[in-house]
Amino acid sequence: MKTDGTHQRTERVAIQGYEGSFHQEAARRFFGKQVEVIACDTFRQVAQHTIARKEATGGVMAIENSIAGSILPNYTLLQKHPVTIIGEVYLRIRQHLLVNPGVTLSQLKEVHSHPMAILQCMEYLEKQPQLKLVESEDTALSARHLQQRKSKTQAAIASKLAAELYQLDILVPNIHTQKNNYTRFLMLRHQKDAKPVADANKASVKFHTDHSRGSLAKALQVIANEGVNLSKLQSMPIPGTDFKYSFHADMEFDQLAQFEKVMQQLRKHTEEVTVFGVYRNGKDQVAG
Repeated sequence: MKTDGTHQRTERVAIQGYEGSFHQEAARRFFGKQVEVIACDTFRQVAQHTIARKEATGGVMAIENSIAGSILPNYTLLQKHPVTIIGEVYLRIRQHLLVNPGVTLSQLKEVHSHPMAILQCMEYLEKQPQLKLVESEDTALSARHLQQRKSKTQAAIASKLAAELYQLDILVPNIHTQKNNYTRFLMLRHQKDAKPVADANKASVKFHTDHSRGSLAKALQVIANEGVNLSKLQSMPIPGTDFKYSFHADMEFDQLAQFEKVMQQLRKHTEEVTVFGVYRNGKDQVAG
């Protein structure tokens, strides 16, 4: 378990989705199995719960997927809310065919799940032409409805955690087509509650230059000069400007002093720099 040093208190974090979702699984990987979750319909609600500091002590937000790419609106949420990244989890996405106890494949007529999960499992599903595919708003919600209906003709595509929480059988495990499918989740706290992370070796930063010729190249050279690895560079349009962009950069380093030197130099070559968080690299302990 990776924490920012505040794990002694009972954690109650906001997640997008329902109990049994991959967001909850990521929360458990970071905060521990005892973590409580507040289910939210949208990522905006996750951010709002995090900064309200009433019901939630933090939040969990997916930021990118190894197949689908970046979740661009969530970068905007990071910019607009006073939250700090205290850690990250890389979670392998495993989709399973879930049924009520005792139900067999020959009994099934329908499969319910989020449209993305259905697409991820299409190679398997095409081999089961007898199954009608029914889209829902969430994988875990599909599992919960399956349990509530006690249906013997319906199945759901969802996580192992959903199967455990809703007492469902995993009829066919790992039906997803792409076996190396990872989602990166950010662990968030209100800026007022975030504490320095021990042994931090990664940071997320936003900056923008004056957009003159070569200004971005100079900024990137500053990062390279200190031996810091630029693991991600995401451009984002600056609202209210004519095609001007800011850049979200994820930086990996061995020593915090390297990052601090980069920040000193970067401020000289950019118009604005914002640090969203300095934390432990989740790839050091990839959650499989």
